[in-house]
Amino acid sequence: MRSDYALYTVAIIFFIITGIVCLHSVEYRELWIITTAVLGLFFAGMGYTQRPKTAKTTTLETSPTAMLATPPTTTIKAQEKPIEAAPTKTLDLTDVKGIGAKRAEQLKALGIINLEDLAKASAEELASKLKISPKITKKWIEEAKGLLEK
Repeated sequence: MRSDYALYTVAIIFFIITGIVCLHSVEYRELWIITTAVLGLFFAGMGYTQRPKTAKTTTLETSPTAMLATPPTTTIKAQEKPIEAAPTKTLDLTDVKGIGAKRAEQLKALGIINLEDLAKASAEELASKLKISPKITKKWIEEAKGLLEK
């Protein structure tokens, strides 16, 4: 539950208490009314300060009426750029299934910097150094070889 909702709820409770005190005859009635009203306002203010902040966006209104109401004063021409070929993605150790960022750092510490190094590595040696199953390292090596062939 968001904290601003809880604070608004407490403020509402204090305002309800203020209303009840106004309707009934109690000792120190004015003090009760002032105190509960001030506490209600305090909690409402606290709830307001705890609400989630909305991101300010600077988007242009595109409704037809907004376009008619404020005509554009300047026109912006898009710069035409030549279409370039998409850059080829360099393969990284993390492209191998089962190798995350931490495991890639461990492999780099062992001297395996890229997929070529992984493809040339021995599954048994790698498994013993990383203290994991040789089956896992064998799968990594096979996948690295497959990725290099593509």
